[in-house]
Amino acid sequence: MDIEAETVRIQEFVTKGNYHAAINLALSAMNECRRNTDQPGVDRFLKLINDIIRTLTEEFGSKN
Repeated sequence: MDIEAETVRIQEFVTKGNYHAAINLALSAMNECRRNTDQPGVDRFLKLINDIIRTLTEEFGSKN
C-alpha cells in the first residue's frame, strides 16, 4: 500500500465532509498495515482516525 497516497485520499473525504467514508478507509488501511506487521503504518492511521474524530467533535460537538 502507498501510505502517502491513501492518506491523501482519506483527507479528501474529510475535506468533503464525508467522515464516514474517511474513517472506514482509515480503518481498512490500518488493518492492512496490521496484516503486514507494519506498526508505523498502524500508528499513522490510528492518528489519522483520531484527527478525524477531533474534527467531528469540533464541528458537531456541544460548545459548552
